[in-house]
Amino acid sequence: MGEMIRFGTDGWRARRDEAFTEGNVVRVVDAVASLWARSKPGSIIYIGFDTRPDADRFARLAARVAAGRGLVAMLSDRYVPTPAVSWTIAHDPRACGGLMVTGSHHPSDYLGIKFRMADGGAASTDFVDEIERAIEPDPTDARGPIEVVDIATPYFDSLVSVVDGDAIARANLHVVYDPMYGAGRGAMPAVLGALGVSVAEIHGEDDEGVAEMRPEPIEPWVDDCEQMVVEMGACCGLISDGDADRLGAVDEKGTYVNSHKLFSLLLWHLVNNRGMGGRVVLGAASSLLTRRIARDLDCRYVIKPIGYRYICEEMRKGGVMFGGEETGGFGIPEHFPERDGLLMILLLCELMAQTGKTLGELVASMEEKYGKTWYGRRDIRLQNEDIEALRTLLPGMNPKIVAGCKPERVSHADGMRLEFADESWVMLRPSGTEPLVRVYAEAFTLEQRDELLEAGAQIARLKDDAFV
Repeated sequence: MGEMIRFGTDGWRARRDEAFTEGNVVRVVDAVASLWARSKPGSIIYIGFDTRPDADRFARLAARVAAGRGLVAMLSDRYVPTPAVSWTIAHDPRACGGLMVTGSHHPSDYLGIKFRMADGGAASTDFVDEIERAIEPDPTDARGPIEVVDIATPYFDSLVSVVDGDAIARANLHVVYDPMYGAGRGAMPAVLGALGVSVAEIHGEDDEGVAEMRPEPIEPWVDDCEQMVVEMGACCGLISDGDADRLGAVDEKGTYVNSHKLFSLLLWHLVNNRGMGGRVVLGAASSLLTRRIARDLDCRYVIKPIGYRYICEEMRKGGVMFGGEETGGFGIPEHFPERDGLLMILLLCELMAQTGKTLGELVASMEEKYGKTWYGRRDIRLQNEDIEALRTLLPGMNPKIVAGCKPERVSHADGMRLEFADESWVMLRPSGTEPLVRVYAEAFTLEQRDELLEAGAQIARLKDDAFV
């Protein structure tokens, strides 16, 4: 009898030495394949994999299981970014969806399976629930033939065609690219090079650092990139996570630029330089800086719960120009309704090329016009019973004073978000996949932000003095 399998906001993941077994992979893949085989019999399913050990082996197994359900299984001939799988599905009307075997931004001892629907976007909440209900207690023995195909080349060719290659070539950009040992390595420097960008790649080959690095493009994991940018005198450092659907960046001084500033710059670029328009979709933990810029650009923004699948669901309604989450996953539905960290990297290069400014100069100009804020996140690890107690209490919480300030607005749409008169805010949200509570805060001084983060941590721990 198989163990219970539950999905997070973007599929299923587990430790390779624990629940990520052949039997469980077969059970998960068979469940989703059975649903697609029922709704679109004989359609194509694309399967990709990242650079993690055994990812290729599990992807081949997944393809054979899907083929056992009568689907036409197309397996990538090499490791690929998740956006390559999404793009391929979205541009093939014969495809019912796809699977990506990836550890994404999680530690090196994890693997997982992401699901992508016929438009290349994330599976909806309802579809994920259907998959969970369809999982059989025992793995099937049914297998079928597969076809090995080139998913990578058409996708990377499409990236080159999206941006202003002439402007980028004239700018003579010199960048550091860090794929964090992940699926962007090798191919992304080639794309940048084809556009006339001088690229120094770090963490592009497996070495002893693979096991030590968490491939998430945030500090402290971007420290090597920060150092290399300064040493090489590059105009910026560009970073993608393990499966390259998220991005991070470092300015020319080696200073980390958080995802909210990147999203804000890209939003400004899409509207002012590329003439795009439409709604903007933001996660509940998005920055007030982004909201200010959206208002200034006359872009209506919509706030969704944390998790990109909620942003994707909003994109499917139409009229959306741009969407993003606080973890660095941004997407343009005109491309496909999912995150694409590599496209965003090229758009940042296009922005620098067209304005003639470095990344740091662009951030400084933005903050001069819209104000400088300090954003932070703290992860509070708790016992499962304490998290469940907080989850139960949060919907009824309405604190009168937090960190010496009176909340002006309280939202319980996704955890609890408190906003204050000066637009500073703090948010608590129990994780749906890990035994921790995430606390977010943003303020106009570093000290105020840290006070709000500490107050949020005390609330998360249900301390009696948290509201004074």
